Amino acid sequence: MQQAPTEMTTLVRRLARDVSTAVVFYTRIPLSHASPVVGADIARAGWAAPLVGAAIGLGGAAIYALAHAAGLAPLLAAGLALAATLGLTGALHEDGLADTADGLGGASPEQALAIMRDSRLGTFGACALFLSLLLRAGALASLGNPQLVAPAMVAAHAAARAMIPAFMRLVPQARADGLSAGAGAPPWRSIVAAALLGLVALLLIGPAHGAVALLAMLLATAALVRLCLRRIAGQTGDVLGAVEQVNEIAVLLIAAARP
Repeated sequence: MQQAPTEMTTLVRRLARDVSTAVVFYTRIPLSHASPVVGADIARAGWAAPLVGAAIGLGGAAIYALAHAAGLAPLLAAGLALAATLGLTGALHEDGLADTADGLGGASPEQALAIMRDSRLGTFGACALFLSLLLRAGALASLGNPQLVAPAMVAAHAAARAMIPAFMRLVPQARADGLSAGAGAPPWRSIVAAALLGLVALLLIGPAHGAVALLAMLLATAALVRLCLRRIAGQTGDVLGAVEQVNEIAVLLIAAARP
């Protein structure tokens, strides 16, 4: 007779399902055994976003190390590392950053949301993408040594995604439909777990730099909250992508600011 699963087995299965959901949503890695992802799954699995982010950062760091070992200049190695992370994520967050930047140029929240639905890339979006890539590549190139790049990339990708669940919970949704609206508000246990994982990730760049990076992330996120509430009247899936990008940039810049 088959025994009923224990509470520990059930918990492990639930955690594994959340990780699988996060991998399917945040990356383009195919998981044949994964169940179709729905909005509520994304919110519940928000705690696993930093874990997936750490894996993405590690993948980019591996490409940087290979390029560095091949004798390429730091800036070229940084460009290849960024290309690797873009390939892993399908430029998910970069797309959100570009749409958010275009939308913030709208004259009203209604116009901003309409602009953000438009698939065409505007001037603000193009400039935001350019600056994002430039700042991240410059930060990685300034670190130079792969032994410094690896912890910086892992910390940046993990900590940046750790901010998303809290942002989803605390900032009202700007529209009744769309990805963020379908996901709903993540449970507090998911928010706390993501935050703790993000804090651990920041320690990879050292306690001092990690503390400064945390402060930079909080200030950057607060500024984005204020801007989105004023210009868009809340958050959308695109805004969540912008949250990741802004915080990833912040962590990499702080990691690169070494004496």
